Amino acid sequence: MVPSALLPQDAPAPPRIASRWRDVFRRRVLSLFLGRLFAAVERQLCEPGQLPARGIHRILICRPNHRLGNAILVSPLLAEVEALYPGAEIDLVVGGEAASHLFANRFQVRRIFSLPRKIARHLWRTRGLLRELRRNSYDLAIDSSQGSQSGRLLLLMVKARFKLGFPDPETKPGSAWHGLPCPDHLAQRGVFLLRAARGQEQGRPYPPLNLDLSDGEKQQARRALANILGTSPLLPAGRTIVGIFANATGAKCYGEDWWQRFVGALMEQRPDVLLVDVLAEHGRSQLGGDFAPYYTRDLRRLASMVANMDGFISADCGVMHLAAASGTPTLGLFSVTAPSKYAPYGGLNGAIDTHGMSAAEVAGMAADWLGGVVPAAQPQPAVPSMRDGAAFPFRG
Repeated sequence: MVPSALLPQDAPAPPRIASRWRDVFRRRVLSLFLGRLFAAVERQLCEPGQLPARGIHRILICRPNHRLGNAILVSPLLAEVEALYPGAEIDLVVGGEAASHLFANRFQVRRIFSLPRKIARHLWRTRGLLRELRRNSYDLAIDSSQGSQSGRLLLLMVKARFKLGFPDPETKPGSAWHGLPCPDHLAQRGVFLLRAARGQEQGRPYPPLNLDLSDGEKQQARRALANILGTSPLLPAGRTIVGIFANATGAKCYGEDWWQRFVGALMEQRPDVLLVDVLAEHGRSQLGGDFAPYYTRDLRRLASMVANMDGFISADCGVMHLAAASGTPTLGLFSVTAPSKYAPYGGLNGAIDTHGMSAAEVAGMAADWLGGVVPAAQPQPAVPSMRDGAAFPFRG
């Protein structure tokens, strides 16, 4: 295995000037008009060691962000809450529908409040959800995101005996939180926040990303995967099944030519691999159309399918986090964002900072990582590809 700590990390990201300027401007405007409200909620936040271990039965987690990856990054905090307060009931406030689909099956989750992605276009619906949220009383409300103004406003409006969040160093400079070493990874910060508030040591491993997939979901996906690969009713013995998701947003996206060079170099080094081309929402292959395709817009179905693979490779995106949360070893390819904040962590997961590297060089590192996950098998008979008129679209 090539753990992510041994791979190139943290190359400086190219600045996205226009987007950053808009974000700074929006935050300054909100701070100007809502500064007193933000200051009020800062005074209500728990300090380290002030959260009791008993008497916490009704818990609210606030993460009003519509991105799939950010929804999945809440799962370690959710798992920690479930472990520390096993008899408690949990509500979540999220953005969009992804988290509702992913976490509704959790036994302790009572209600998921899903705010619309475009709040300005759905003011009445948003108002109704917030009024309903306001009717509830909680023992603990958590805003685990640093610098999220929407999360902080939610924390202000809800009724809770204890409120937990990272304080603003300008508004609350004397807080004991500022002297604690917060982890870089966004998925670990909420867990750190909760443990420190309870006065616990931070040495225990952080919970992994997880979706709590059922055995039934994975069994159904296993049969479907065997059909996709043309090996029904069983998955092929002696072959390594690897999924690739070749899409991402904006500057994080690699071109189709890059991916096809990457796949060609990877297959030269690992001819035992059977690739599954996991298609993006647009439904078009970005790997040349030579591999077994899989398409779904159902997030849990996709996670169940990935759970039956030996490995998964993806650019930095929500599907990368979904794959890691399925329990399958996942390799993230990073060209813009910092792996220290977003990389799949724990177990056999890894990350490569591809800045300045060719597709062939990245494929070589991916093959090394894959060798630590599943050692190369003995050469198998070649399987004909779609170009050879095969009935099943994959290449051996």
